Amino acid sequence: MDEIIEKVSKEVERLRDDMVQVLVELISIPAISPDYGGEGEYDKAEKLLEIIKDWGFDKIERYDAPDERAKNGIRPNILAYYYGESQEAPRLWILTHLDVVPPGEGWTVTEPFKPVIKDGRVYGRGSEDNGQSLVASLYAVKALMNLGIRPKRTIILAFVSDEETGSEYGIKWLMENHPQLFRKNDLVLVPDGGNEEGTFIEIAEKSILWMKIKFKGKQVHASMPDKGVNAHRIALEYGYKLDKLLHEKYDAKDEIFDPPESTFEPTMGGNPSDAPNIAPGEHEIVFDCRVLPRYNLDDILNDAKELAKEIEEKYRGAKIDIEVMQRVDAPEPTPKDSEIVKLLQEAIKVLRNKEAKVGGIGGGTFAAYFRMLGIPAVVWCTCDETAHQPNEYAKIDNIVEDAKVMAILTLL
Repeated sequence: MDEIIEKVSKEVERLRDDMVQVLVELISIPAISPDYGGEGEYDKAEKLLEIIKDWGFDKIERYDAPDERAKNGIRPNILAYYYGESQEAPRLWILTHLDVVPPGEGWTVTEPFKPVIKDGRVYGRGSEDNGQSLVASLYAVKALMNLGIRPKRTIILAFVSDEETGSEYGIKWLMENHPQLFRKNDLVLVPDGGNEEGTFIEIAEKSILWMKIKFKGKQVHASMPDKGVNAHRIALEYGYKLDKLLHEKYDAKDEIFDPPESTFEPTMGGNPSDAPNIAPGEHEIVFDCRVLPRYNLDDILNDAKELAKEIEEKYRGAKIDIEVMQRVDAPEPTPKDSEIVKLLQEAIKVLRNKEAKVGGIGGGTFAAYFRMLGIPAVVWCTCDETAHQPNEYAKIDNIVEDAKVMAILTLL
C-alpha cells in the first residue's frame, strides 16, 4: 500500500500545473444564481464537460433542473462515475458546487472573474468556494486514471448547482426528482469547509432559519409623528426584543459546535424613506438564525409571531408579517465512528501524519441533505476560509494536497 500511495502522490504532484490552469478557466466563468441577478451555472457546466469528456470516466450523467430565470432555462447538475475494482464495490460521492456568490466590493488583487496567480495562490471569486475542491476532486480521479488504478470504491464526482441559495435546483432537486441515484450504504465527502491544517472534519450542522420581518405602518412627516405609525420605530423595538428573547430562551451550549451556542443575527434591513424628515410606513429586517439541533425551529417561529402580536397591540394600526426565506431543520449528526469518518481520518494520518478532529458548524452545506436520508456525510477540506470575501483565493498547495487525500481515500 505504501508503494501505491507514493505513486499516486507523485502523479498528483505532476498534475499541479494542469490543476491551476483548469481552476483559472473555471473562475473566469461567472456562475451566479438568478436569485442574485446572475444567469446560473450553464456556461460553467459546459466548460467542465468539455474538459472531462475524454478523460476516461466510465459514465457521465447530466440532470438539468428547470429554472426559467437561468440561461437556457436550466440549472445543470453533473455526475461523473469512475468505477471501482468490482461491480459490487461500495460508492463514494465527492460533491462540489458550480455556483458562486456575487463578487461584492473591496477587491484589490484582481477583478473577481479575472483570476490571477500570485504567491502560490489563485485569486478570484469562487476560487476557494468551491473551485479549489472541485479541481482537487477531478485530479484525484485523473491521477488514478493515468496510473491505471481502479479504486476500492466506485467514485461519483458530483458537480451541482444552487448550493449558495438553498440547493433547490441542485442536490435537493436531485434527491426529490431522482431518488434512485442514492443508496443507504453510500459514503459522502463534501469538501466545502475545514481549516488551514486540514484537520477538521465536520459531522454536524445547526438548523438554519432566515426570517424576513416586514413592518407596515403609516408614513407621515417626521414633525407630526402622532398622525402616522412609524414603521422604523416599530422595527427597532421588535428587533431588539426578538434578539433578547431568542438569546435568553435558546441559550444552551454544545461544545461539538463552534461557536457552541445558537446564533441569532440581524443581517439586513431598510425602508423606502429617502429623506430625513419622513417617518416611513414600511420597514424590513432579516434575522439569520443558526440553531442547535436540540431546538425546534417551529418554537422559534412561534415566539417571533407572538412577539409580533404584542407589538401590534402596542402600536395600533401596525402590521407585522414574518416570511421564512430559508429553513433547514438539522438532521442527526454523522456518527463519530462511521466508516467515512474513520477512512478520512486514516487518509489524513497516512499523508500528513496529523490527527483529524470531528465537530459541528453553524454554516450550512449539502451534507445535511444526505444526513436527512440517513446517509453518513462529512465536510472537509484544507482552506484559509476566504470564501465570500474580497480577494478570495485558493492556495495551490491546498488543491494538490487535498487531491492526494481524496485519491487515497478511494483506495482504503
